[in-house]
Amino acid sequence: MSGVAYGPDGVPRCPWGMEADSMADYRAYHDTEWGRPVHGDDALYERMCLEAFQSGLSWITILRRREGFRAAFADFRIEKVAAFTDADAERLLADAGIIRNRAKIAATISNAKVAAELPAGELDALIWSYAPERAGRPVPRTFADVPPITPESTALAKDLKKRGFRFVGPTTAYALMQACGLVNDHLAACHVRDAVDRA
Repeated sequence: MSGVAYGPDGVPRCPWGMEADSMADYRAYHDTEWGRPVHGDDALYERMCLEAFQSGLSWITILRRREGFRAAFADFRIEKVAAFTDADAERLLADAGIIRNRAKIAATISNAKVAAELPAGELDALIWSYAPERAGRPVPRTFADVPPITPESTALAKDLKKRGFRFVGPTTAYALMQACGLVNDHLAACHVRDAVDRA
């Protein structure tokens, strides 16, 4: 059993990338972004924040508000978000373009302050230091083969929390690792898997 789904174009994809015909944006994200390597402190901070906002929600909910999040959080530029004040937090709670969750907004601002204290490039290096060796890692054939957490995501979450980052448990850390290319969890028969491996 391959576990993949086929769309109108006949291309095999991970089933979450084919949930409905109305989700062309989801398929584009699956095909062009998910699992591709992401580097840079600001870029990884953005993904960390969006994965935290996704907690308890579907990813499509966040994906469709991503531009709203970027506008609200100064394009996730760490130095800018680190300077946000209580007034900014209140402004964000009234912003219909994002998920208005007080705890997640506070964590996003707090995490920027923590990240701003790190030397340039250290957040990138820290996160990528937890990428497991790809050689010998099982290739998932169905989504039942994809774990929700791994020893590496648990260790990454522990390290981030020790440094003061919030809303980064092992499950969120693993979603970050999947999205940013630290692991390749595209299914074996998915048309994107080989391209992600080459990246």
